[in-house]
Amino acid sequence: MAYSELIKNYERIRGYMRQFYVYGFKSREEYRTKSARSYDNERRRVESWLGDYMCFRQDAHGKSVFLSVDSRRLRGNPLYKSFKAKSFTAKDITLHFYLLDILANGELLTLREIMERLAGRYLSQFDAGFPLDESTVRKKLKEYESAGLLAAERRGREVCYRRQEDMVDLPSWLDAVSFFSEENPLGVIGSYLLDKFDQTPSYFGFKHHYILHALDSQVICDLLMLIRAHRAAELTVQSPRAKAPARCTACPLKLYISTQTGRQYLLAYRYLERKLAFTRLDTIHQVEAGAYEPEYEALLSHYQKFKGHCWGVSTGTGRQLEHLEMTVRVNPGEGYILRRLEREKRGGRVERLDAHTCRFCADIYDASELQPWLRTFTGRIVQLSCSRQSVVDTFFADLARMQELYGGGGGAV
Repeated sequence: MAYSELIKNYERIRGYMRQFYVYGFKSREEYRTKSARSYDNERRRVESWLGDYMCFRQDAHGKSVFLSVDSRRLRGNPLYKSFKAKSFTAKDITLHFYLLDILANGELLTLREIMERLAGRYLSQFDAGFPLDESTVRKKLKEYESAGLLAAERRGREVCYRRQEDMVDLPSWLDAVSFFSEENPLGVIGSYLLDKFDQTPSYFGFKHHYILHALDSQVICDLLMLIRAHRAAELTVQSPRAKAPARCTACPLKLYISTQTGRQYLLAYRYLERKLAFTRLDTIHQVEAGAYEPEYEALLSHYQKFKGHCWGVSTGTGRQLEHLEMTVRVNPGEGYILRRLEREKRGGRVERLDAHTCRFCADIYDASELQPWLRTFTGRIVQLSCSRQSVVDTFFADLARMQELYGGGGGAV
């Protein structure tokens, strides 16, 4: 197969970029899914987009290619380029220019009138036949209507189409679009809009810039459309440990994005398990629209109660809540400790016991998720208890290993 920069199936290139150039660090010899020629074609395709950010290392297993990006110096997410390399058929390209030219003057035309002008003004100029049936043109018109390029109006029993007027003064939104393109999970939309400008702002910089979310943009867009329509979804999911993808039916409710890692999750009601659960977006390979969910508002009401008992994205092994309490010492002049507890308590509660101590309490599905946060109070914890004793045991075991590793005697927790 000859190499081409353009792609038809984005899911394939999405998986390839993530598994090989982001997480995998795999070599040519480790690519056994398809032939070595397929590996070379995919590698050259990615290099055509990201050549300035690609590095390699040589070891006993061979040459591994990977991405090396300093996000602090980026002025635009380079992964957006992969979305702009989509291939089109000859009829797609032909209809794009012919239809927009026919409707350029703002005239309102029916499908029949558009077909007549296609045949008389354009197709008649060619000796070789280039058949365009009415069904193909109708589908393209509806596609452009959905995309906002065309507006449709009904005239009697016929539907008429015209060019959609651009009512937005785009230059006045340049700064907002530039910020949106790098900050929003669907920033690829902003990147497309920025392509309309000769120059774009260069004064936006991000210390923590999670550029990998760009690979999940199509999945996010599909899920948001289903959430807006209150519809269920047929998901094709494959976790890193699974050998084959799995299918599940779920009703998407919310998207969660970690400010610590940049990872993105879908919170949905899973019909088979009859519970709310999180799914990492980078494990979702395909999203198909399901049936309308008449009990959507009831599921949202259930979610409002559910989120008050979630610390992260784990719902634990059962449905019972785990109770955790931590008493913290607050020395004179350290009011910021109390303010921090109030700010970071999430669904927990903070109670001032006396001038020098305060208590944090929480009823959550998985208390083990608090472990990293609890460690940040090392040296101030007066008492720690949990209805699941293993959480407390793990905390003190980790502390003992740290003391053994770094030395030093015992003391206050």
